[in-house]
Amino acid sequence: MFIIVVTRKKWLIHVKYVVKRLLPRHEKIHRNERNYVCEIYKKAFIRKHHLYAHHLIHTQEKPHICDICNKAFSQKITLTYHYRVHTKERPYSCDVCGKAFSRNSNLTVYYRVHTKERPHSCKVCGKEFSLKRYLNLHYLMHKKEKPHSCEVCGKAHTHERAT
Repeated sequence: MFIIVVTRKKWLIHVKYVVKRLLPRHEKIHRNERNYVCEIYKKAFIRKHHLYAHHLIHTQEKPHICDICNKAFSQKITLTYHYRVHTKERPYSCDVCGKAFSRNSNLTVYYRVHTKERPHSCKVCGKEFSLKRYLNLHYLMHKKEKPHSCEVCGKAHTHERAT
């Protein structure tokens, strides 16, 4: 076991170095400086590794393999989330009711059950939704589009689950 002793002076020098080095990179976010561009979609990224991760979509490359079920993923973080399917790990829990989630983003959306927050509203009729995907399904109703049909009777529906 190693014990590292850092004096206050050394720590302050280190912090100043890290801040000085990382601050310009962080400021790119606020300036919306996106110098790394996908040649196919023309989508721009702030950091080079974000472009690389996006590029894997085009190459269909999936270098991160689950050693339990051999499922492949293009991004390491997706593999990390996938492992939680096997381990049943749910590190994020609701402080209101205790319900647990494998991803923090799922918990954030779930809080809307308690807060009744509906941040996505229809520009046509004003109806509000907790999830953007629900709003997008709602828009199909206004357009009178029914892209999903029953294979047995042919009846058309706005969402796939209805078939």
